[in-house]
Amino acid sequence: MAAPGPARSRTPCPGNGGPFRRVALIVLDSVGIGEMPDAAAYGDAGSDTLGHVAASRPLRLPTLVRLGLANIKPLAHLEPPARPAGAYGKAAIASNGKDTTTGHWEMAGLYLEHAFPTYPNGFPGELIERFEAAIGRRVLGNKPASGTEIIQELGAEHLRSGSPIVYTSADSVFQVAAHEEVIPVEELYRICRIARELLVPPHQVGRVIARPFVGQPGNFTRTERRKDLAIEPPVPTLLDRLSEGGVFTCGIGMIVDHYCGRGLAAHTKTRSNADGIAKTLAALEEHSTGLLFTNLVDFDMLYGHRNNVEGYARALEEADEGLGRMVAKLGPDDLLVVTADHGCDPATPSTDHSREYVPVLAYSPTGAAGVNLGTRGSLADTGQTIAENFGLNLPFGSSFLADLTSRR
Repeated sequence: MAAPGPARSRTPCPGNGGPFRRVALIVLDSVGIGEMPDAAAYGDAGSDTLGHVAASRPLRLPTLVRLGLANIKPLAHLEPPARPAGAYGKAAIASNGKDTTTGHWEMAGLYLEHAFPTYPNGFPGELIERFEAAIGRRVLGNKPASGTEIIQELGAEHLRSGSPIVYTSADSVFQVAAHEEVIPVEELYRICRIARELLVPPHQVGRVIARPFVGQPGNFTRTERRKDLAIEPPVPTLLDRLSEGGVFTCGIGMIVDHYCGRGLAAHTKTRSNADGIAKTLAALEEHSTGLLFTNLVDFDMLYGHRNNVEGYARALEEADEGLGRMVAKLGPDDLLVVTADHGCDPATPSTDHSREYVPVLAYSPTGAAGVNLGTRGSLADTGQTIAENFGLNLPFGSSFLADLTSRR
């Protein structure tokens, strides 16, 4: 796909005096809404995360439906309202890639012309040798694998040898798994920091991920102490620009990892979607201005990659209930935006991310209702909308702020 065109801004919002004093941006990680035209080139023809999950059984999604989710495209068992409460549409990923870093960076105004490297046959031997020398341990694995499956396959050998398990996937990731009683979590984090330092071009993967686990052979389980080490964004992002402009920013969940902590006045990690929703609700109580930016990762981490359609369905229903509570807390100067970063269809044979459009839902108690935002050319349109609201501008993306304020 070609690079997005130059940024466009519709309505000037001087300083922090835009129509919304506070924006809550909620990323439903991996909740795609149908294959993009180039999906086949990524091995993702036919992927439709929301479509396939909705077809699996009737879903109870009253808040998302009220906001316009079923108006974006037909979804089985979900009846679109004649006039949704907010604005609705879908956005393409303009950058090359389909991983979490690419999606979050583009959302914040950073376009990637070249995808991060992937390793379908494992990492080069010379790279692994340098990594082993740097950490003083041999490694196991070095192949693409499901994270839950490889710890069952190699976990017992790991217990005997003390060698960390290195693996990758169809995404640009260097993952290191270790039992917490064999390699303490802080030591695993140190090992991953060494990997991050070694992974420079041409092997600059998008993320190094620490994957601690516990248990005994035949019953290993991953713990909540995962840690992601992303590449630092090469140019200022939406968060940097907001911070420099004096706008309060708060990251909830993995946001701090995706942007290497840059541009955040406050941040908090989460243990689950439920925890992320609870912490977002608490932030809405505590902070009356600025950007509250939340990532809900369970869709991707627990259900998409594990091809668990029913788990994905339940997670959508639980998130919908949480979004309903967020909507109830919004005041007249608040904006809620719900979107995603890519797909991860649990109903296809693949266990990897999928190249899909993502939903875009925007709602304010005093904003325009029933507005069709159409198909946006980039995830950056969401970031540009937020930037324009706070009197700023991003290098990519076309703002739809004016479409949200026609009633104001």
